[in-house]
Amino acid sequence: MFSFHNTKSHDLPLGFFLELEKSPSAQDLNRLFARCKMDTYSPKKLSFALDKSYRNISIIEEQSSQLYGYVRITTDKGLNANLWDLVALPGKYQKEFLAILISNSLSIIRRELPGCSVSIAAEPAALIIIEKEGFVIDPDGIRVMSYRI
Repeated sequence: MFSFHNTKSHDLPLGFFLELEKSPSAQDLNRLFARCKMDTYSPKKLSFALDKSYRNISIIEEQSSQLYGYVRITTDKGLNANLWDLVALPGKYQKEFLAILISNSLSIIRRELPGCSVSIAAEPAALIIIEKEGFVIDPDGIRVMSYRI
């Protein structure tokens, strides 16, 4: 059984804030996905996924209200929690934003969903950060992670 163990607090750069209450629009999220060369989804399907998620976490630039990073948490509220669509715009803060999204997601899961196994679906840019958070990456592309109680 593997566990995540890094509980360091991460600070956002000046001019950015973490949105934990309101999910982004499907249009804004698809725009972020496209800018990160990720697949985009129909607005209807994406809106449904956002509504059904346990929590949506976004990094937003204060001045422009532009979405710079995102992750959503899903759970069966029993044994499993999943992080989906982990993404941050490439550039100066990409790795820092990914680390902030992962760290905050794990804090929420530890606090609100104790005992859940955690899995992450992420792009290659996030793999180093995920490993730093204590997850083990499977060399065949299958990622299995859990939280040690």
